[in-house]
Amino acid sequence: MPGDFIEVFGVRVTPTETSPRRSREALRSEGCLSARQGLVLSVVVSAYAGEASPVGSEMISVLLPVNLSSASVRNTLAELSELGLVEKPHASAGRVPTERGLRIYVDELLSPLSLAEYEIRTLTGTVEDAGVEGMAHVASRLLSERTQQLGFVLPARLDRMVLKHVSFVRLSTDRVLALLVSPDGRACERVIEERGDADQRELDRMAATLNERIAGKTLAEVRRFLIRETETLRSHAERLLARAINLGAAVGAGEAGDEVDLVIATRLALLDQPEFRDPDRIRRLFGAIEEKQRLVEILDRVLADRGVKVAFGNEVDEPALRNCAVVAAPYGDEVAPLGALGVIGPSRMNYARVIPLVEFLSHLLTERHRT
Repeated sequence: MPGDFIEVFGVRVTPTETSPRRSREALRSEGCLSARQGLVLSVVVSAYAGEASPVGSEMISVLLPVNLSSASVRNTLAELSELGLVEKPHASAGRVPTERGLRIYVDELLSPLSLAEYEIRTLTGTVEDAGVEGMAHVASRLLSERTQQLGFVLPARLDRMVLKHVSFVRLSTDRVLALLVSPDGRACERVIEERGDADQRELDRMAATLNERIAGKTLAEVRRFLIRETETLRSHAERLLARAINLGAAVGAGEAGDEVDLVIATRLALLDQPEFRDPDRIRRLFGAIEEKQRLVEILDRVLADRGVKVAFGNEVDEPALRNCAVVAAPYGDEVAPLGALGVIGPSRMNYARVIPLVEFLSHLLTERHRT
């Protein structure tokens, strides 16, 4: 019946070709695929993700949920090759998807699978049992174990960190240590210049004064708030308050994001992937990961908008990520996300499985930060 569809590998397509056959030039210019082309491309991507080897026309014929002759499969593969969506890595080999083919698959053909109820309960319980201090490590481990990729969590950047408490400790006559603590237990230290002598009790009172004003605000918000407070203070009788606010403003004036942390619970799962049995390739990838600031820059570009994003190696301008993919999502406030999580792995991955898992764990961490 018209409008009927079948679902295969998470892709919904019509089982028959109902539209007039278009020329390959038209397909190339319009950037869209016929139902048959979409179905064959989906089978190539899914089979390649599972087998880690080129996919031949005979295998495609077996995997297709509709009857399609070997000749028709070969013709469709030829069309996809001309469109730059599949390629032959060797003269006599089957096909593998190109990054352009993977982009079309992820953006236009893929319908991510839903997580099972038992998995949702398991993931939720595991993250909740970890507590706020350990949930980043647990989330990273869950991503690695359940996707067989490199799971990571980028904790809240300092300027996005919500503050719960600040305290001051006199280090010398001209230096004070400021300790900033977030609701999830993350702590950050900063040394600022502030002259004084035997004034620890006054520093404690100043910290108490500040804590009444800054709790629940991010460091960036605290910085703006204290600048406004400084401008409104005029009375000499408010000397202690003025000193507290000036000291707090000095804390917030430091470089935001000067501490870059990246939580990776395990790298073992990624080492099982055939693509990373090459020591040079895995060394380059791990080298890029160790250079944390570079990965943060990549994630900032990938996560310019909300939701789960997929970026392929040729899109992130990082040689070490060539033939790799990053699936990532932010967590925290929608306006100013706190951090990000996701997986890095070969571009040959099960996106129908990975995307909903990243999305759900992003939701879990967001909820935990709100409680």
